Amino acid sequence: MKKIHQLALSAFAALCLIVLSAPAFAQAPVQYQVDGIIAKVDNNVILRSDLEFGYLQYLAQSKQQPNEDLKCQIFTSLLQDKLLLARAEIDSITVAEGMVNSELNERINYLASQVGGTERLEQYYNKSLKQLKDELRKTVRQQMVMEQMQREITSKVSVTPKEIKKYFNNIPTDSLPYFSTEVEIGQIVNYAEIGRDQKQAARQKLEGLRERILAGEDFATLAKQYSQDPGSAQDGGVLGFFKKKELVPEYEAAALRLEPGGISNVIESQFGFHLIQLIERRGQEFNTRHILIKPATATVDVAAASAELDSVRNLIMSDSLMFAQAAKEYSDDTNTKDNGGMITSRATGFTYTPMDQVDPAIFFVIDTMEVGEISKPVAYTTPDGKEAVRILYLKSKSKPHLANLTDDYQKIANAALAEKRSKAVNEWFKKNISTVYIEIDPEYEDCSGLQQLMQ
Repeated sequence: MKKIHQLALSAFAALCLIVLSAPAFAQAPVQYQVDGIIAKVDNNVILRSDLEFGYLQYLAQSKQQPNEDLKCQIFTSLLQDKLLLARAEIDSITVAEGMVNSELNERINYLASQVGGTERLEQYYNKSLKQLKDELRKTVRQQMVMEQMQREITSKVSVTPKEIKKYFNNIPTDSLPYFSTEVEIGQIVNYAEIGRDQKQAARQKLEGLRERILAGEDFATLAKQYSQDPGSAQDGGVLGFFKKKELVPEYEAAALRLEPGGISNVIESQFGFHLIQLIERRGQEFNTRHILIKPATATVDVAAASAELDSVRNLIMSDSLMFAQAAKEYSDDTNTKDNGGMITSRATGFTYTPMDQVDPAIFFVIDTMEVGEISKPVAYTTPDGKEAVRILYLKSKSKPHLANLTDDYQKIANAALAEKRSKAVNEWFKKNISTVYIEIDPEYEDCSGLQQLMQ
């Protein structure tokens, strides 16, 4: 074992997070070895299985051929992640449990949307949603802590136009990236209204469940049987701890009026109808369980939603309303309405999306559109099963080209900022490495890329 006195943040850090991946990644061939600890950073350890899984996952994503240098790079990034976690523990950097639960549910929902729903997700992994969430929880919390730590380290880092130009000019001509066709797409979404009869039926079903609970039946058992919230049903409806303003207002207001163990009346939110039980208050956080019943959508009025969006489209096309303002005022999609209606890439957070990564349902609408054009209302089903209608706006469409400052200024600026932030984190490592003890298994002491970090 040998102690390292200097480490630098690797660009692989974000890519090598050990999480449940999409099924395509999970099918990479695995050569099983005896598991064990291959590195230790204070109280944090890296297992051989962590490295192997991260390595295979990255190979599946990048389509690269197996090679030991890449495995060493991934090992180094995992080691650096553990250093961030160790320092975060020393500096008392934490994230609220409610934020962890929110991120965890978002990831589970995303994975479910990739495979066709929560039932298929459970079938694929042969695990319940609760088991999947339990496996992911620690990893999600650690990633959020690392991100918080890096934000604190780089919070004051920025780049000037001069620095951006210098960064670009330092890229060798034969190393300039080649960008395929990319598009910027905006949307304004209108959820189809659910009829009064469907709402009443959902409410009555929950009223019946409430009576059964008050008569002595177990809330958690009924949640498992009847709740239509895939993220919590298998866990007896438990949502976990949230702070104020982290849940929808109607839900929070009803929950905070309860005493521990108390049962709410039936309340309605954008997600459907809820029956809530307060489990525990802890400082500014509260933990609840709920049963969610969604009104049947078989008879939703898609035509009405389409007509409303057609009117909005006419206002935009007549220059009576800007698209961004229309999205803010009329869109039902909370993920895009406050972003001018623009769809961002989940992988990068940018509004530019390569054409080969555009959702097929959107691709076939925009493929024949001109830049600046707005589509007619198009019916679709949201990832969580809601019937909806949307209009799509093709804001820009680039031609395949070598990177240049005119067309790709924002991308280059982001890359320059990322490099400067990486340097800031490297300096932070140099200043703080002596406060953290790191041990490495002899098998990995000679890793390429690791040697330059050792003194």
